[in-house]
Amino acid sequence: MTGSPGRKRPTISDVAQRAGVTKGAVSRALNSGTGVSPGTRERIREAAVELGWSPSYAARALNGKPLGTIGLVVRRSPEILDFDAFFASFLSGIESVLSGEEHATVIRFVPDAQTEATTYERLFGDRFVDGFLVTDLRVDDERPAMLHRLGVPAVVVGAPEGSSDFPTISNDAREAIRALVHRFAETGHRRIAHVQGDPRMLHALQRRRHWEEALHELGLEPGPVEYGGYTIEGGAQATGRLLARGERPTAVFYGSDLMAIGGYSVLGDAGLAIPGDVAVAGFDDITLASYVSPPLATVRSGHRELGSSAARILLDMLKGQEPPAVTRRTGELRLRSSAG
Repeated sequence: MTGSPGRKRPTISDVAQRAGVTKGAVSRALNSGTGVSPGTRERIREAAVELGWSPSYAARALNGKPLGTIGLVVRRSPEILDFDAFFASFLSGIESVLSGEEHATVIRFVPDAQTEATTYERLFGDRFVDGFLVTDLRVDDERPAMLHRLGVPAVVVGAPEGSSDFPTISNDAREAIRALVHRFAETGHRRIAHVQGDPRMLHALQRRRHWEEALHELGLEPGPVEYGGYTIEGGAQATGRLLARGERPTAVFYGSDLMAIGGYSVLGDAGLAIPGDVAVAGFDDITLASYVSPPLATVRSGHRELGSSAARILLDMLKGQEPPAVTRRTGELRLRSSAG
């Protein structure tokens, strides 16, 4: 499997035709190995490898007894569920699909890259899960390539189009962030700052790039950047650092709503009005965004829909259906009072 755009993924029928046998013979060869000669079995395996149809994937898909579980390995602390806007909604979307299919999610939190890789290998190799949803992509993330080598069914959430051999769901917020920056500029702002999330995360980098591109398009220099780590506390600390600079920004785009809400408290303590002195916008559109004062302008990314779409695609794959190479979702700008 090369991951070339438009290339059809090989099927059991393709393997059977290449090896000159029936689909039943392919199934027997990849499961028990009985009922076929050693020579035929080797010919089937060679055909599977040549076509990029993974035997380990195939055996599980053909054995008629799926495990009924999909895996989610998260390289963060379990405490993330206490505050992170993404995971609660994403899991809700997953469960909305799995519950109707009598499937369940196996979640493992891991502290580092080595444990992460071992966990993927163990969960699939020891038959704890049928496949994985891969999210929280990092810059130069090695997981898609590793899972491809293992022959694991997977759906990758948040990968750029054409960057993975697996079906991907892209969440493109470029136009929504562009519209937000233009709104800031139209209301007179020229020094527009950004509070970025975790700089190791691909989605944090993408939001920053969209912000920078929109400013350059307007002929404006990007304002200062601080890092807030996607937490309320981190957002508050980043806002304090922005205010400590020689020339404070008059507008701030936060990479998450939680960071923006943390910024509210610091701006208020400094005697600065929102949006009169500093216009503010976030990202995520969490429920709380509509209820803070003033209501927070934000970009809605539809985390629950991402989870449900990813789960549905993976389940269809496990049933032998051909998945779409790319599923595109777009962010939506929700203008509220904080943006002015």
